Amino acid sequence: MTIDQLQINFSESSLLMMNIVIAFIMFGVALDLQVSDFKRTLSSPKPVLIGLTAQFLLLPAMTFVLVSILQPHPSIALGLFLVATCPGGNLSNFLTYLAKGNTPLSISMSAISTVAAIFMTPFNTMLWASIYKPTADLISSFSIGIWDMFSTILLMLALPLVLGMLVRRYFPTTSLKMIGFMKKFSISVFLIFIVVMVANNFHAFTNYVGSVLLIVIVHNASAIFIGYITARLLRVEEVDRRAIAIETGIQNSVLGLVLVFNFFGGLGGMAIVAAIWGTWHIVSGLIIATYWSRRNPSIISTQLTPELKVGKNN
Repeated sequence: MTIDQLQINFSESSLLMMNIVIAFIMFGVALDLQVSDFKRTLSSPKPVLIGLTAQFLLLPAMTFVLVSILQPHPSIALGLFLVATCPGGNLSNFLTYLAKGNTPLSISMSAISTVAAIFMTPFNTMLWASIYKPTADLISSFSIGIWDMFSTILLMLALPLVLGMLVRRYFPTTSLKMIGFMKKFSISVFLIFIVVMVANNFHAFTNYVGSVLLIVIVHNASAIFIGYITARLLRVEEVDRRAIAIETGIQNSVLGLVLVFNFFGGLGGMAIVAAIWGTWHIVSGLIIATYWSRRNPSIISTQLTPELKVGKNN
């Protein structure tokens, strides 16, 4: 059996729980957002526009070039396309702060990319998968309606975002207390799901993880690079470059994993890519953030931590 024929075992109850969990995670992300995070782009739109371009246009295009060169199994390529079209992960704000980047920019990008993903993730996934022939042949075997994917993402992202921002607006003290817990919760729950999935499909993972890991590392490094180099070529400040690079390289792979099971039947290559990406980008993000924090300790930005930001607004 090839990885393209492999179906990862995940019970319906586990899938339902995962859908609920990602909605809960997005609620936690929204606790760290305010309307001002969206308004900030009006006063300084250039860095945000560069970041969103890198995330939703350049990264998927670069992924197409990468899979065309490496020519992995179609299900692996499809997994890379899906992850590349997901919005930034909620860990990115902390990593940007650690890297001495522009944290308010990171928060703005996270907010806008999450909303944009309601439309861009299903559109980009189907667009690039249909252009690359091996994945085009593969998706033809699934009955996937782009509007079905859109409505699912809308429920998992938009509704929790609205609820979370309302809690932040009217119960700021409560949201402050919840933010730290929610960030730890999201990472912990994702890792628990990965452990359960690997345990239930141990032989499949041991057989294929080696062939996927290197591709994911290259893909993730390319994402961080394309975010940074695009920002540098367009002459934004160093603190903004770091924020854009991290936002481009830290993807919401939990969303990707949920979509794999909801619409692609737990297709082996896609599930393994999303699982490994979600684990590896934590490692790579911490490495690059730690490196940047030590490389230029003299850089001081006007950023605030989420906790300080809430406190200041109150």
